[in-house]
Amino acid sequence: MSFKIRRPEFARWAELSSIALILPSSIAVGLFFGYFLDRKLGTEPWLLLIFTVLGIASGLLSLFRAIRKQWKDEEPPDA
Repeated sequence: MSFKIRRPEFARWAELSSIALILPSSIAVGLFFGYFLDRKLGTEPWLLLIFTVLGIASGLLSLFRAIRKQWKDEEPPDA
């Protein structure tokens, strides 16, 4: 017995697995830029805090958009 994955189904699973990385990566980018700018401009800890909050907000927005797209693309069950 051979197990074959249809290409569209595999692509869907790949998209779903990437959703888990959206929020942490956005926060990490905000932390990095905030820390970098704080070190260069001597404004510690303000830019770190601001960019971290912006990273969280951006990550949540992206996460909600990705989840909404997945729900929209989901096929209705056959009745």
